[in-house]
Amino acid sequence: MADETGHGQATASPNGLEAGAVLPPRTFRITRADLVRYAGASGDLNPIHWSERFATGVGLPGVIAHGMYTMGLAGQAVVEWAGDPAAVVEFGVRFPKPVAVPDDDTGTELVVSAVVKGVTPDGHAELALTAVCAGEKVLGQARAVVRGAGGTTG
Repeated sequence: MADETGHGQATASPNGLEAGAVLPPRTFRITRADLVRYAGASGDLNPIHWSERFATGVGLPGVIAHGMYTMGLAGQAVVEWAGDPAAVVEFGVRFPKPVAVPDDDTGTELVVSAVVKGVTPDGHAELALTAVCAGEKVLGQARAVVRGAGGTTG
């Protein structure tokens, strides 16, 4: 198959990820305890991540997960699909909606899914990611590029 430049375009990456493949969703549970651990590890002690009063006082729906924690969970899914952390060539997201985390033992769920949008001429799989919490997309323009590493397709 040739692209508009006349160069050949691969339809499958070396790890078997083919254009159009739907990768199995990965579900992560996020609790307030996770936020406390992440705050300590990251040094991000902003009260929007632990104080209900402060978070609602600044117009948030309640305590919210750190954006970088949410991104990290999506990155974990990408690594699992790729089969190797070193296989992740590119990874990026935007943060259009916060992930509200209730003050209970259940917390909330983040579901990360992906579709292989294409394969680069050098065989890297281009992933379009979707991250949903409480029925809303919480990451925007989420994408990753992974090289062949024997990942999982379903």
